[in-house]
Amino acid sequence: MIRSVLAFAFVGLGLVFVLPLLILWSMISGDPTWMYDVFNHALRITLRTAAIDVHTEGLANVPEGVCVFASNHCSNLDPVALTPQIPKRVALLAKKEVFRIPILSKAITLAGLIPVDRGNKETASESVDAAVTSLRNGLSFCVYPEGTRSRDGRLLPFKRGTFLMAIRAGVPVVPVSLAGTQNLLRKGDWRLYPGEVTVKFGKPVDAAKYSLEQRQELLDAVHDAVAAGLPDVQKPLT
Repeated sequence: MIRSVLAFAFVGLGLVFVLPLLILWSMISGDPTWMYDVFNHALRITLRTAAIDVHTEGLANVPEGVCVFASNHCSNLDPVALTPQIPKRVALLAKKEVFRIPILSKAITLAGLIPVDRGNKETASESVDAAVTSLRNGLSFCVYPEGTRSRDGRLLPFKRGTFLMAIRAGVPVVPVSLAGTQNLLRKGDWRLYPGEVTVKFGKPVDAAKYSLEQRQELLDAVHDAVAAGLPDVQKPLT
């Protein structure tokens, strides 16, 4: 309990007192990279405060160029644990509700994050278009293709949007298997629990070798790769 309060207090103080200065610097310099690096460092401190250890495997599989990281999703802790482990700047497709949070909304917009309204197919398509443009301009993305958090930690079926944008941009997809977060920040519970998280980067799948008509094949290949890197308790039942 105390660790959770300290971790959230650290985040709150950073949002109020530090983030506005980083936003101002990013607007003046025209480059959000420093803000992004400071933000990732703050995430690492938050995890240490909560006694959460993150172990990373397969970093050698991450390509040097632009790519899409496709990860399973079973906790709100996932972006906090995963993003600092990715050895390059990435943007995310985030729920539109996140863009309503004061101060934070300006920061994530400057960082290139794109809002997604999953209940509106037209705006969701526009989000994919925006992500393709960003990928072509050199910004990698981290995406959770399940589209929602798994309630029991087991991998759910993937939606096609992630693979559509990877094929259109002609970039590789890196499967990411994220294990343990479902136990440390549980759905319906605000507390952070001490423990370990494992992040496994699988071998990239080259989306440039797939046509739009083959996006289901790309989806299946990445889904299988993510499942292979998960412990048995998180593998899909079928």
